[in-house]
Amino acid sequence: MNKETQDNSTYTLEKGELKDFPEIVEVWEASVRATHHFLTEEDILYFKPLILNEYLDAVDLWVALDPQHKIVGFLGESEGNIEMLFIHPDHRGKGAGKLLLHHAIHELHAHKVDVNEQNEQAVGFYKQMGFVIVKRSEKDGLGKPYPILHMQLKPDQ
Repeated sequence: MNKETQDNSTYTLEKGELKDFPEIVEVWEASVRATHHFLTEEDILYFKPLILNEYLDAVDLWVALDPQHKIVGFLGESEGNIEMLFIHPDHRGKGAGKLLLHHAIHELHAHKVDVNEQNEQAVGFYKQMGFVIVKRSEKDGLGKPYPILHMQLKPDQ
């Protein structure tokens, strides 16, 4: 197993595996319910099986683990894009997201991310981490009325 830690972090990183998918989806749902207040219950129920059965398989998947080896966050990267980054609400603001993002930038060479405009906390997190908005789309990739901000890492980061 590939492990990585960052100074002063209580979290470790490992490559996500198929056996982790159910736990990852639990983290995804908890995170979405805490941060994506603009989504309807129908939206969450629509996306949940897609996350489990399609989206996790389509990315280079990494998980953040707490000292008890429980998954507290995850990141999916593909072709330089951060496709997903979700942290369990109990672990937000404690370094797991920064650890995952640092890994994505420095090890996976990811430099772009699309963020729901209505998820202001995520937009703020990415801005704090050196990303800037380069474009805005009125609708998400499925044509739903959830504006997307296309962000890119500033060249000096």
